[in-house]
Amino acid sequence: MIKVLKAGFYSTIQDLGRFGQRSFGVPVSGAMDSYSSAFANALLGNDKQDAVIEMTMTGAELQFTNPTTIAITGANMHPELNGKSIEMFKSIKIEPNDILTFGRLLEGFRTYIAVKGGFLTETVLGSRSMIKGVTKAIKIEKGDVIAIADYVHLENSKNAKLNFKPKILSNTVLEVMIGPEFYKLSQAQQDALFEQEFHVSKYNNRMAYQLKPLFQNNLEPILTAPVLPGTVQLTPLGQLIVLMRDCQTTGGYPRILQLTENAINMLSQKNTSNSLKIRLKG
Repeated sequence: MIKVLKAGFYSTIQDLGRFGQRSFGVPVSGAMDSYSSAFANALLGNDKQDAVIEMTMTGAELQFTNPTTIAITGANMHPELNGKSIEMFKSIKIEPNDILTFGRLLEGFRTYIAVKGGFLTETVLGSRSMIKGVTKAIKIEKGDVIAIADYVHLENSKNAKLNFKPKILSNTVLEVMIGPEFYKLSQAQQDALFEQEFHVSKYNNRMAYQLKPLFQNNLEPILTAPVLPGTVQLTPLGQLIVLMRDCQTTGGYPRILQLTENAINMLSQKNTSNSLKIRLKG
């Protein structure tokens, strides 16, 4: 078991998502940065779908009641074990009563903790990903007790060396593909999309990131149509809204662009201090 002594700003259990349910209006969800989540599981030899803890902006404080092995990836929140700094992007042995804490956010925005065998929380519609309206809990709270698999350290076990790609944290270019309504924009508007510099606004969460400044728009709303994580919508007011993992399944704003998977991961690691450029894939 793991006891949650502090939950952090917004910490959730996530896996790779809840697939096959979009026809019922259920979002995919899953780790905002799927690359960092999968990398943490790979370090431990877990299945890539195993659940992890996703922490946003600030870290949790966790006490382990049994031995296990963990890995921490994504944003650098200066992790410490029993008050001593520990490395990220490698497997770390945990003993009973060890306490994992986090300090100041140094780079990125979201950090991932994996444990050997994954976090064994409730499975709903084939996924452990927390989301309002689907799972009983929507985030981790102080006082929670989270089940993990029993695990005995193998003294001679070794992990293959894996290289984390730091560009997921440092890159500021959003790679996109053309959306269904892109060519309804004028040529000047199309050019401006790829020339202008954008910033993440204060309106950002697991459902969507709003970019600023406003973008000139004279397009009419469309009939409700399918949308996906990474779909970039343009509102009548000129707001560019990038849909993220917990987004709705349909929308009525023009879909002018579609982020690649790598771009979704990268954007999830950005905050209001970051400037961004948009670039067509290829």
